[in-house]
Order: sequence, then structure tokens, then C-alpha cells
Amino acid sequence: MNDRPLAAIILAAGQGTRMKSEKHKVLHPIAGKPMLHHLLDTVDSIGVERTVVVVGARREQIEASVAGRNVAIAVQEDQLGTGHAVAQAHDALKGFAGDVLILYGDVPMVSADTMRDMIFRLNNGTDPRAVVLGFRPDDAGAYGRIIADDQGEIEKMVEFKDANDQERGINLCNSGLMAARSTDLFILLDQISNDNAAGEYYLPDIVMLPGQASAVIEVDDPAEVAGVNSRAELATVEGEWQDRRREKAMADGVSLIAPETVWFSYDTDISSDVVIEPNVIFGPGVTVASGTTIYGHSHIEGAQIGANAKVGPFARLRPGTVMEEDSKVGNFVEMKKTTLGKGAKANHLTYLGDAEVKAGANIGAGTITCNYDGYFKYKTVIGKSAFIGSNSALVAPVKIGDGAIVAAGSTVTADVMAGELRLVRAEQSVKPGWADRFNDVMRKKKKASEVKS
Repeated sequence: MNDRPLAAIILAAGQGTRMKSEKHKVLHPIAGKPMLHHLLDTVDSIGVERTVVVVGARREQIEASVAGRNVAIAVQEDQLGTGHAVAQAHDALKGFAGDVLILYGDVPMVSADTMRDMIFRLNNGTDPRAVVLGFRPDDAGAYGRIIADDQGEIEKMVEFKDANDQERGINLCNSGLMAARSTDLFILLDQISNDNAAGEYYLPDIVMLPGQASAVIEVDDPAEVAGVNSRAELATVEGEWQDRRREKAMADGVSLIAPETVWFSYDTDISSDVVIEPNVIFGPGVTVASGTTIYGHSHIEGAQIGANAKVGPFARLRPGTVMEEDSKVGNFVEMKKTTLGKGAKANHLTYLGDAEVKAGANIGAGTITCNYDGYFKYKTVIGKSAFIGSNSALVAPVKIGDGAIVAAGSTVTADVMAGELRLVRAEQSVKPGWADRFNDVMRKKKKASEVKS
């Protein structure tokens, strides 16, 4: 990089009609985070001083989404092309003297290193007027083409619809991303025209104006500049992101038994020596400490999982869950806003919500904390080494003391003291021979009905 101030203009004024959604295109998530915010986070990471998002349709959604971030909004009322869109950022960058990155809200995966490379090229070598980010896709399709010499100086840039057959045969394509000096950018934009097939003001036309030549640098991985214009393209970019994240996890010492079936969130934090079985999904806000095993078909969001814990299979951990060291949840256990203490376990068919389960406690199969009365949530506290028998209902607010035992099938509505046995079930009655007599009568009735038929 260099010492010159840096700004970013992010274009997000398109209609996004191919998404067929009421949600703005750039707010659709990849790995649980809106596309636009992937880009904003990358921009922030390279020290951008000013960021301007150019909006149009559904702009109120973007304004709400970026509230609280250091982002200015510029409005493109009429969709007159990318050059016209960039020009709308003029007032927001008033008084700024430095370099400007021009990015697209629906091209969210461009890396910080690539952005730095663009700025470096702008300020080194032949001192280009602008730097264009090029790429070579497997299928150049309808992308604009770049004709450049061996040194990367651009001889011509042309949109596909305006290109001749020879130009369409070139595979160096224009990603749309550019870097330019703020002192040049808006002067150049004033000089371009809309004399083209679409009648629009093309941003790339500033490259072909008379004067200093522009330069192109090429991105190593075309996936960085993949645009999202449809649900299918969104899924493709999501898949590419997930592939990279899986590779990183394994390189960091995480064992993925079937990598292609594990789905991470943008902020999933997993230590080494964690084993993840097939079909595990991580939502936002998950940390997993070393030595833990997450068994198949588990869904985890907003949870902190301590060292050497066991999760699943078929477990669901919801936001606010904390599993401390050596704790365990098994199949069909759901936890929400609950702490499971060191060595505590809930092995089967259990719901723990708004609860604190202390070290060494055992939660029997079918246990539920009844934490909600239709209006408010209440807390359950289960003491150290307490034993909750199978099919128990703990009606919050309630406390179970250290070492206490709740007998199977109990519905507990009052606190249980430490060391106490709480048995809450109807007394059983016994009627000897009743079942034999009942079965004998019913068999005779059935036989008689069969004879009549």
C-alpha cells in the first residue's frame, strides 16, 4: 500500500430483478452475512477512510443495513449506467484527495490483497490514469473485453455488445472493479458520453479518453470477481466460499469426515483437533474449543462449546448456549440460552431452555425445562451432580439443589433442596388378573364377530 488516503465507492443501485425478491440483492447472505457487508468488512480491513454506497431501488433497506457503520449514502435516481452511478458519489467525497476503489455490492468476494494490488499498481510503474481489474474466465461470455500490451497497459476496452468478432475472441475480461485518483475520477466522468448500444454512461469509457494510459492487473482466482445476479449465482458463490472455508479448517487441524456436507458461517471459530462428522451446519456466533467432537446432523448457532465436549448426533444448539469442558449432549437434544457445566450431560431427547446446569449433573431422557408461560421466560437452575430422571418436567422458575434426585416422570413446580429426592407422580394401583380377564373377554367378542361375518 502507500501513504495516500483511500476511499471506496460501492455501487448498489441496480434493480436486481433476476433475484425475484423483495430483499435488495446485495443484502442476500453468503455464509450468514449480507453480500454488501462482506465487501464493507474487506474495505475496512485495508484502511479505507471514506466509503460511499451508491443506492437506487429499495435504498431504504441498504440505509437501514449500514446504519451505525462509517458509510455515506449517495443516490442514483435514474439508472443511466455505471459511469453515471459513480458520479453520484461526488458530493460525498467532497474535499477528499487520495485514491478511490470502485467496487460492486454484488461482487462481494474480492480479497483485501487484490484491492491492495490495485492501489499499488495505481501508484507505481507507469503512473496509470486508472487501474482495471481483469480476469480470465473459462467462458468469457458477454463480459466486456480488455486489449492490453505485455506490460499491462490498456490499448482498448470494449463492452461485449459493442465488440467486433475479433475483440470478442479475447479472453481477458473486465470485472468492472477499478482504482483511480480522486483528483482525476470525476473530471474524467464528465467527459464520457452515452453514445453506445445501450445509451448509458459506461465507467470503463474513462480508460479510453485521450491522455495518460490506464493499466490492467489480473486477479489470480476468477471466483473473487464472481457477480451475483440470480439465486443460482448466489448458490455458486456460497459454494465457493464454503469450499475455501473447509480447506482452511482442515489446514488448521480440524477433521472434517465429509467436508462437502459441513456448512460454516462467516464467523465460525473452530480450534484444532476438533472432529466434525457429516451434515453439520454452523450458524453465526459459534466457537468450538480443542478436542470436541460434533456428531452428524447437528445444527449449531450462537453457541460456545468448550474443550473435549461431545455434541450430537442430531443435536440443536441455539443462541446463548454454553457447553463447558467435557460436557455432552446427545441425540435429539435442544438447548437455548443454557449453560451445561463441566462434565454435565444430557444424552437423549431433551429440551433445556433458559437454564443453568452445573458441573456433573445428569439430565435423563425426555426431560424438559418448562421455561415459557406464553408471556415471559423463567430460569431453571440444576445443581452440581444432580440427577434428573427420565421424562421429567421442570416448571420454571425452579432450582434443583446439589446432589438432588428428581425421580423419573416427575413434574417439579417447587424448589428441590440439596441431597433431596423429589418424587411427583400418582400412586400406582394393582389389580391382579384384570388384564387376563379383559383379554379373554375381548378375544371371545372378536371371534363371535368373525363368525357372523
